[in-house]
Amino acid sequence: MEENVLKQQLSQESPEFKKVLDLHREYEVRLQELSDKSNLTDGEDQEQKEIKKKKLVLKDRMYFLMAQYQKSLL
Repeated sequence: MEENVLKQQLSQESPEFKKVLDLHREYEVRLQELSDKSNLTDGEDQEQKEIKKKKLVLKDRMYFLMAQYQKSLL
């Protein structure tokens, strides 16, 4: 199953997946806002690093949930 289709289907069927996906997207928006700035304050730089770590954890969780879902279809 194509990844985007799988994400869409899971976001409709799994509240946990939808929550993780939405938060991942929120972090992506914030990272874009920070990267659009020419200079980051020390606090913004730290925030950017923390968001990247959190985003990676969420991505791992999404892929774990997607793999579980695909196994359940077999």
